[in-house]
Amino acid sequence: MSRRMLSRPDLGPKPPLGYTQSRIDRAAERRLDASWLAARMNDASARAYVIGGETIVLKKSGGLHDPAFTPDEARALAPAVETAFLGLHDGAARFGIGITPSSAEALKARDDLFVTDLRSIAVQGLVEAGHLPPLAEAKAILHWHARHRFCSNCGTPTKVVDAGWKRICPSCKVEHFPRTDPVVIMLAVRGDRGLLGRSGRFAATMWSCLAGFVEPGEAIEDAVRRETLEEAGVRCGRIKYLHSQPWPFPMSLMIGCYAEALNDNLTMDNNELVDLRWFTKDECAAMLMRRHPDNLTTPPPVAIAHHIIREWVESDDAIL
Repeated sequence: MSRRMLSRPDLGPKPPLGYTQSRIDRAAERRLDASWLAARMNDASARAYVIGGETIVLKKSGGLHDPAFTPDEARALAPAVETAFLGLHDGAARFGIGITPSSAEALKARDDLFVTDLRSIAVQGLVEAGHLPPLAEAKAILHWHARHRFCSNCGTPTKVVDAGWKRICPSCKVEHFPRTDPVVIMLAVRGDRGLLGRSGRFAATMWSCLAGFVEPGEAIEDAVRRETLEEAGVRCGRIKYLHSQPWPFPMSLMIGCYAEALNDNLTMDNNELVDLRWFTKDECAAMLMRRHPDNLTTPPPVAIAHHIIREWVESDDAIL
């Protein structure tokens, strides 16, 4: 029999993982068809997400706010800096339209609009959940455009092509494509205990999984082992993949894993963490439900760390 306590509370229905399960057909084969894209932009069913730097523009509503504007509505808000074709939703085109951060800030004065950041939208559930994946797509691609206006090879201003999915240099002809930064996020497990840490950026009570960027020439499994050793002094054996999550802050892919911890003693990297410790499954269950006696918490359900911790809590001891 598992060592898991039979009295552990029921955590209830599993929440969805934020920014995943997109219903958008990216229709990449249409990105080169300028006439088709122009027709879709003028179609009555087309909708656009308006993003100004780190903020999203929403239409206020008595219930959930609406992030989807008609192209004409979007163009009337502020001049577009960049436009990207996101794909099709039930055959209707979806676009991401970037405006300047100052333009987005000015829109906060309007009574019919609500301007806020994507993290707040997701955590507070301000829009229908189906909008989160295309919002993440739009924010990531528009962020890439904002920071890649010049050729990294020769410094010449680049041009946007392929419906926002490529920039080309008119001088040296180099093609530039959007990039996603892979990040491993892992729960090191040893028996009935899991390893969580605290970053100085976290809320005072929140504990989460360790995480770090995958380096060039490095496999996912090697990155999990390296980051856990660097941040916690814990050597790991077996690695098990769980889920991935697009994380548009600004444009990462979180790769969720479990790691078999081979030692208990901890050596914390003080440059990365402010605290580090082992937690039992029962402690983590209480944290997930916001019932920990010391008011300790895990990340909210929108984050992959929440799901990694929860699936371990609800598993038997043979998760690896």
